[in-house]
Parts: sequence; C-alpha cells; structure tokens
Amino acid sequence: MDFDEFREFGHASIEFIINYLSNIRDRDVLPSVVPHEVINQLPRQIPEQPEHWRHILNDLEHIILPGLTHWQSPYFNAFFPSSTSAGSIIGELLIAGIGVLGFSWICSPACTELEVVVMDWLAKFLKLPAHFLHETEGPGGGVIQGSASEAVLVAVLAAREQAVRRERERQPELSESDIRGKLIAYSSDQSNSCIEKAGVLAAMPIKLLPASEDLVLRGAALKAAIERDVAAGLIPVICVATLGTTGTCAYDDIESLASVCEEHNVWLHVDAAYAGGAFALDECADLRRGLDRVDSLNFNLHKFMLVNFDCAAMWLRDANKVVDSFNVDRIYLKHKYEGCTQIPDFRHWQIPLGRRFRALKVWITFRTLGAEGLRAHVRKHIDLAAQFENLVKADSRFELVAPRALGLVCFRAKGDNEITSQLLHRLMERKKIYMVKAEHGGRQFLRFAVCGMDPKPADIQFAWTEIETQLTQLNLEADQQPLENRKAGEIAELTQHLTGLQLQMDETLQR
Repeated sequence: MDFDEFREFGHASIEFIINYLSNIRDRDVLPSVVPHEVINQLPRQIPEQPEHWRHILNDLEHIILPGLTHWQSPYFNAFFPSSTSAGSIIGELLIAGIGVLGFSWICSPACTELEVVVMDWLAKFLKLPAHFLHETEGPGGGVIQGSASEAVLVAVLAAREQAVRRERERQPELSESDIRGKLIAYSSDQSNSCIEKAGVLAAMPIKLLPASEDLVLRGAALKAAIERDVAAGLIPVICVATLGTTGTCAYDDIESLASVCEEHNVWLHVDAAYAGGAFALDECADLRRGLDRVDSLNFNLHKFMLVNFDCAAMWLRDANKVVDSFNVDRIYLKHKYEGCTQIPDFRHWQIPLGRRFRALKVWITFRTLGAEGLRAHVRKHIDLAAQFENLVKADSRFELVAPRALGLVCFRAKGDNEITSQLLHRLMERKKIYMVKAEHGGRQFLRFAVCGMDPKPADIQFAWTEIETQLTQLNLEADQQPLENRKAGEIAELTQHLTGLQLQMDETLQR
C-alpha cells in the first residue's frame, strides 16, 4: 500500500467512523449473534495475497459490526462509561502513525515530557494535592497506566516490597519467605474485582471487609481487622479504598481510613476509576476529603474525560517507592540524562517495559474540549441521571435501592427478586438498551449508568419507556397466567372425566 492508497483508505475509514457514530442510535445496542458465528464467517488462515481495503471495510460492516456490543451508544447503560471524542480518536490515529515507544526519556523525549505536562494539567484540573504534581519539589508525580487494574496492581506490588524491606530491617531474624507469608491487605466487599485479582497476582491475600449498611467502608472496620491480624502475627501492608464502587458508586470514608493506615504504617491507595472525574466540580468537593493523606490514587480518563480506552491516570505521593520496587536496569537502557530531576523514566513506574504515547491523545482531547467542556460533560451525566431518577420516583412500581451517585441510578421493581430478574431478561432479549444486575443484602437491582459518546435527554426517556413498558407487559402476562392455569386445569379435569366415561363404555360393550 503506497501513500496515495493509504490516503484513500484513511479518508474512507474516517467516513466509516463518522457514519457509525452518527447513526449509532439506529442499531440495537446488543448483538444478535451466537457463539462462533463471527469465527465461522472468517477464513482459518491469513490470506496469501493482499486484499483491497474496500473488501476489508465491507467485512467490517457486515461481519464485525453485527457482532459488537455498541459501547458508544447512549442506549448502553451497563457498567460505567467508556467514552471517546473526536479529539481522542484523532489522537489515537496519530499515536499509531507516529509509532514511538517511550519507555525512557531518550527513546522519545517529547513522549515523556508531554506526559509530565498533561498529568500535571489533570492533577490541577481535579484539584489534587500539590505533592502529586511533577512540578512541585518532591518525589511525587503522575503517570498514565493502561487501566485501573494496572494502577491497583502497581500500588499493591510496591506496597508489598516496601513492607518486606521494612520488616527485614525490623525483624532480621525472619527470612524473606517467612515475612512474605505473613503479609495481608484489605479492601471493601464492594470494591472492584481487579483489587482481589491484584492480591492473587501479588501472592498476598486481600481481605474484603464488609461495608456498612450504606455500602461505605470506614476506619472502624479496618482498625478492627488490622488489630486482629497483628495479634495473629500477620503484617498489614495496604488498604485499597474506593471512591465510586462498581455496584452503587458508594464512597469509602477516606479520612477515617487514612487515620488507621497512618497509625499502623499501612499504604493507602484510592481507586477513583469512575468518581475521580467529579473532583473537578466545586459541588463535589466533599469527594476530595482525605486525598492529601493517601499514598496513591488512580482515575480512568476513559470514563469521564472523553479519552478513549486505554488510559488510566495514577498519582504517587512518593514515586521513589515504586521505582525502588520495580527498577531493573540493563546497559542498553541507560542514557546520560538518567536520574535527571523532574524527568522520570516511566518504565520504572509500571509493569511492562514498552509504553504507548497515550499522552498525545490526552493532550489533543484536553485542548479540543478545554476545561470548561470537560466539566460540562461530567455535569451533563449527573443531570441525565437525575432525570432518570425522577422517572423512577414517579412510578410507584419501582424503588431506588441507593442514593443516585453522579451518573448512576440503582433501582428495582418492587416485589420479589424474580420480577427484577425477569424484567432484565426481557430487556436483554429485546436488545434496545443494555443494563446489568447487582445484588446487596439479598435484594437484586438494576444499574442504570449514563454512558455513550453523546447522551441526550431524549435517550433517557427512550430507555425509561422501554423499561416501564416491559414491566407493564410482564405484569399483564403474570395476571393472565392464573386464568390460563385455571382454564388448563378445567380442561384437564374434563379430559380425565371423559376418559373415565370412555373406559366405562368400553367395559359395557365388552360384557
């Protein structure tokens, strides 16, 4: 493919994306495929000869798209948003076109330095404590990870290594393996599954402490758990708190958790993958309480900042603790500016060696939207969720199960869990909107998250009409069922009676 053909392919692909996104409301949000349907439409080997790009785009339209769940649709209301924007899409294209790997400063100085700049931009935009800024004198700073899962794993591993070093100095009579066998970590039973997985990967148990009735983890529960474990000879390492839990977007009490962690020398990490975007809003200032006392935190830009996946921001109060834990140097990785103040080699801040130029799409997105546009986007999600919440409250057949939080509303149909379960089943079968189910205290409920590239009030009304219409239909069928069962019973009874008469007649004839 020469550059002229590449230009044609590129223009056609941009048009393809525009047509897809501008008409996404016309598609069912969920696909109508069965397992292996896509596999069976594709060849089993790489084509021997090059194929024209028009054939590839045609297969994309007719084979791939029908097998996709459409995450940028405003009718996607499951999980949390994974948003994008025009600036981010162009940024991703430019990242691929430029094709650099910025694992050290010398590999692409602008790759590293742009990341330093945009991470400080974002920290200031979110009103984070100054010690998380690269420009502030001190060991803190921010880095772009691929996902919240990676950020949590980095924090867990770094905390583990710091604890091992500290305990070896404090208890030199213990072997390293003895120390590692005593390590223990903590989180809430409402936390994301990636936190439990980080414990598995780190070979360190993570206790999921029961949250309070309001689904919040507080210092008292952590303090009791730590004291029990210390008495049993265990070594507390890290507590992973959450601002914006997956189930209901609950906010753990960071200040009380910080007090306990400081008392016991335990690393405190905050997973703010979703709710972190609200730090930028003055009306959500309460969410930032206690962040000046945490060791690290993460926030997914692909949830609220209109930067496409994968892009997760992570800040560290003392990055040296991560660098000391992860530093593996080879002669081919060294350069004369290594160790330069305020110019990090981000390979030491992450799991992999290679690094994508993610800062470029962040930079382009922030410049094309501006701080005002970013704040307006977060507020729009909050307003649309309030619209949906009011619709739930106005219908006596439904009830809220948790306070509305940012762009998430948790609700259920009143009555047995089976009603909510059947309602979701009907919605999934129709494929017009997509929600997922959660459970707490024995009650199943539905999560309605405002998502999509450009959700509007009409989309919320569309979703609500689909939900309440299906509940109406479900109730009608439930009301008809007893009548149908009674009729079926009467028919069975009559059939049995006629069968008895027929047997009597047969016996009479035989005599």
